[in-house]
Amino acid sequence: MKWVYAIGFLVWSLAMAATGLANSFAALFAARLVLGIGESVFLPSVSKIVVRHFPAERRGLPNALVDVGTKIGPALSTLLGGLMIGRYGWRALFIGVGLASLLWLLPWVYSVPNDSVRQEQQQAGGPGMLEILSRRETWGTSLGMFALGYVWIFLLTWLPSYLVKERGYSMEQMAVFGSLPFWGMAIASLTGGWTSDRRIARGSTATRVRKTFAVAGLLLCAALMLPAALVSNRSLALGFLIASCISLGIFTSNVWAITQTLAGPEAAGKWTGIQNFIGNLGAAISPVIAGLIVQQTRSFFLAFAVAAVILVLGAACYLVLVPRVEPIVWPKSE
Repeated sequence: MKWVYAIGFLVWSLAMAATGLANSFAALFAARLVLGIGESVFLPSVSKIVVRHFPAERRGLPNALVDVGTKIGPALSTLLGGLMIGRYGWRALFIGVGLASLLWLLPWVYSVPNDSVRQEQQQAGGPGMLEILSRRETWGTSLGMFALGYVWIFLLTWLPSYLVKERGYSMEQMAVFGSLPFWGMAIASLTGGWTSDRRIARGSTATRVRKTFAVAGLLLCAALMLPAALVSNRSLALGFLIASCISLGIFTSNVWAITQTLAGPEAAGKWTGIQNFIGNLGAAISPVIAGLIVQQTRSFFLAFAVAAVILVLGAACYLVLVPRVEPIVWPKSE
């Protein structure tokens, strides 16, 4: 997993830099396609690493720390990117981010121990993809991830435009204020991961703790997102957006701990791959649907409403399709 992760990150970084050098649609499309291929190894590799090194009751915090990184990145890109684009252009932003990211590879390679051959052999078997797909828990966590993917990319792609066009913020103001929801999400994720592990250590069941954080996070995000589009005061709208993102951070603090507990070390990588694929489907359609809604209605309200409905449906999937958060006993392979 160490070298799979490293190679995937190398591909991602070079593709990010290549995006800034693209001089045609075909080149831009190819660079973004390769970037997606490099990024695809991220979550399955992380899940395998976390399952291997942390017991089920202590996976909230390490998963939250990983999630914090995925939120600090957009926060910095909104803050610094908004300022850099105005001064240096978008190409410099992509090239700078891609090349600077390569500096992370050295500490990763030297600090993470190599996987032993015995460890890899022990976890090479496990259930097949069809067997994992036959579990309703797989669909519960995957459809919940679809909801996250839809709303997450909706916020990433449309929040800057919403703040500038709908709420009248300047580009410089957007760079600062537009990063606040992501900082709030990072803090909530870290706090939620630590708190959930503490509650389980004190005797609460993983089912009660992990599902409470997941379901409450999605529902609160939905409830707070609609007022952000309804209120006339732009500062109040921004406050609702920050609060909704904090709620989404409560969800992301435990989502992968649920998956890893259910799948166990035998299936964590495969299950995470399925869940991430379905989540990315939500991410893929989100900008298109939101863009069509905004284009047709000349307003962001319905786009926010659709996102809220998808969040509620995602919470329902966790409630109905994931009855217990405990390891699934997989049949032994012959």
